[in-house]
Amino acid sequence: MDLFEKLYRMTAIQDIIDHPQILLMLLIAFFLLYLGIKKQYEPLLLVPIAFGMLIANFPGGQMGVVKIDESLTLYQIAKEHGIMNFVYYSLIKTGFLPPIIFLGVGALTDFGPMLRNLRLAFFGAAAQIGIFTVLISAVAFGFDLKEAASLGIIGGADGPTAIYTTIKLAPHLLGPIAIAAYSYMALVPVIIPLVVRFTTTKKELLINMKQQDKLFPSKRPIKNLQTLKIIFPIAVGTIVALLVPSSVPLIGLLMFGNLIKEIGATTGRLYKAASDTILNAATIFLGLAVGATMTTKAFLNMETILIIVGGFIAFAISIAGGIMSVKVYNLFAKKKINPLIGATGLSAVPMASRVANDIALKHDPSNHLLQYAMASNISGVIGSAVAAGVLISFLAG
Repeated sequence: MDLFEKLYRMTAIQDIIDHPQILLMLLIAFFLLYLGIKKQYEPLLLVPIAFGMLIANFPGGQMGVVKIDESLTLYQIAKEHGIMNFVYYSLIKTGFLPPIIFLGVGALTDFGPMLRNLRLAFFGAAAQIGIFTVLISAVAFGFDLKEAASLGIIGGADGPTAIYTTIKLAPHLLGPIAIAAYSYMALVPVIIPLVVRFTTTKKELLINMKQQDKLFPSKRPIKNLQTLKIIFPIAVGTIVALLVPSSVPLIGLLMFGNLIKEIGATTGRLYKAASDTILNAATIFLGLAVGATMTTKAFLNMETILIIVGGFIAFAISIAGGIMSVKVYNLFAKKKINPLIGATGLSAVPMASRVANDIALKHDPSNHLLQYAMASNISGVIGSAVAAGVLISFLAG
């Protein structure tokens, strides 16, 4: 009987019985796994996050991220609090992984669509309105300015940017903000169509961009796009470093990753490492550690609920802001733009563009918007990182 009793105590069954709220967290983790595996909502992000959340909520495994004395060495953290706390405090809390992921994203990004359609890049900037709208609203709900800025940045639909901003401004909110940012990024195929349904008309969705290009051809075609694609990351990195130095860890590595891609064969090995091995490893550790922050103590409270609700509002306002900016533009321009391009001013690249393209094709099978949507989508990556840098510059310290 002593043997059976020891075997029973070895399990997590009694702890779950004593703390039934653990079951709710496990159900949420299973639901997120379902969305990532079955629905294929950004599985590269959602599956690691959901699995990290799952293993963190089983008692006794020491896989949940907890608040610890940060004077401890990394060895002491790993020994006393488990390997997941080691990953979290060494790679995420230090702000290391978000810029590394931007390096990989830059290596995978083609700025060509944006450079060919520069006017569409402004709608990526307009979509950042959700960040500042929710920032103001969050202050009214009792968050301080730093917490409100970290909450608002979810509207940029960029997980690494949200994490980096929160580390700098409100590190105690990192868990719920990270999970909200990545969850809504994964739910882009659901949220964009929902906002589009309430903000656009069928006539607007039928605007065919290729037909508009034929009616109003560009007067200044780009003669040497490849050279421009090499100059662009150097120029943007320099300008951002000069004007918004706080954005350099994100924008700087984004542009460096893109530069080694565009140079070609001479930096091919660097490009391959940044876009493959480094990015994949960073994504795994980031996802697992972010998921591991979502324990019952961190998640089941009113502050977290307000963050999740506020994050959704920021996300929706950013999409609607991009759409409305296109509507205003169309009032004065002869060459009309499909509002779906404004809806892609988020940083969720390239998923937001694919979703917009699918919506356009449902209304008109010949209306391929992908290359136009990418112009706005890619500029949204830059826009959200610059917005984060501005907020950090004003509020950090």
